[in-house]
Amino acid sequence: MPFPPEQVPLFLTVLDSGSFSAAARRLRRVPSAVSMAMGQLEVELGLQLFDRTGREPRPTAAALALEPQARLLAQQLQLLNQQAQALHEGLEQRLTLAIAPELLTTDWTQALRPVVEQYPSLVVEVLAAPQDDALNMLHTGRAQLALVFERPAMDAREDFCEQGHETLVAVMSPQHPWCASQSEGALPALDMSQLATMRQVLVASRDLSLRDTRFVFSHKLWRADNHAAALALIASGLCWGWLPQSLVEAQIARGELLRIPFVNISNGNTLFVDWVWSKERTLGLAASLFVQTLKDRRVQAGSTRSAADAL
Repeated sequence: MPFPPEQVPLFLTVLDSGSFSAAARRLRRVPSAVSMAMGQLEVELGLQLFDRTGREPRPTAAALALEPQARLLAQQLQLLNQQAQALHEGLEQRLTLAIAPELLTTDWTQALRPVVEQYPSLVVEVLAAPQDDALNMLHTGRAQLALVFERPAMDAREDFCEQGHETLVAVMSPQHPWCASQSEGALPALDMSQLATMRQVLVASRDLSLRDTRFVFSHKLWRADNHAAALALIASGLCWGWLPQSLVEAQIARGELLRIPFVNISNGNTLFVDWVWSKERTLGLAASLFVQTLKDRRVQAGSTRSAADAL
């Protein structure tokens, strides 16, 4: 006979309590009712679960053999009940995060930890997409949150919370033709007219009409939809490009990449990194907790930047 699922909590309580009377006190039932229920379970299973010859019933080998699976089933039932309750209260079936690929190496997982602890059955989906594509996924409802660099202008449909900041630097490989054409020693600084003639790779949307003009310096523009492809093109000497300093500083230190010297301007553009969500859609429980965790962390860090500051 199958083990009745509704009897699993009672069975485990008796095992944990050491007696029918102790289990009855924990469950606020009379001992005779607990004893009768265990007796009925033994009849249904055709197994002796407790040896009643002593002062207190002792679990038999059969009971101890069933215990591990019974505990596993109890845990699964608890998770099932929690999931059903959370869905009833507004938990989304899936939490989707769209992340600009250059930001995948940042500390973006910390705010996710309390969400998963609160909702252990939550399904999380992480999608890497160029910034414009990630924001489009946000506005079409494909993602609830997007991690992106600060935008050139605020979108009234969006709200955001700052995660931190990243500095983008212009780099090229020592194998680049311009480097090879220079004499040994420190490289001369480049002006904007020289950069305009050198092939540049830009991490950009798959939609060719979209690009961040803040980082377009060349008339010869290649595009990649992720930083890994852009880095490979730069490292091979085919292009120069802008990449996060945290991503390339090790290669710069090893001499595998060079930070391009500019005339009259510094090579480095520091941008805020923001988690963005849509004001036009109500956030579910998981997304709301994610956002609240972000805000709490920013308060602890002493950051006061807000959407109003960016207008």
